[in-house]
Amino acid sequence: MTNTSQVIIHAARLGNIEVLQELIRQKADLNAQDEKGYTPLIIACYNNRYEAARLLIQAGADVNAQDFGGNTALMGVAFKGYADIAQLLIENGAQLDLQHGNGGTALMFAAMFGRHDLLKALLAAGADKTLLDIRGHSVYDLAAQQGNAEAIAILGN
Repeated sequence: MTNTSQVIIHAARLGNIEVLQELIRQKADLNAQDEKGYTPLIIACYNNRYEAARLLIQAGADVNAQDFGGNTALMGVAFKGYADIAQLLIENGAQLDLQHGNGGTALMFAAMFGRHDLLKALLAAGADKTLLDIRGHSVYDLAAQQGNAEAIAILGN
């Protein structure tokens, strides 16, 4: 990984807009990956750096980039519960039904971790409730395993 790649990923983690703007001006690789495959956008989103995520997207970062486990920025925010960033990603073309290495989706993360606002937003945007993970579990199964009756009710609508 080049020094510029390390700097842009670190700036994204911190939400350092000034450094990101300078790196964008210098034509830094917006989709550079660290040792785990995280891109600056994935890192910004996972660390709840809305403005950094918005800037990276506007500059052309891939909203559907996946880390080495197949996780996307949308999956990360569904896990963490950052509804505003999820909406930003959705509005900018995030694919709702991408599956990571074990077949999980953003919708599954939202259901498993009780992120009900995200669950509703993903469903409203058209996320597929019928997908199964590699164990054959649906989003309903995963919500039930967590005892998440509210998610089951939301999914039933």
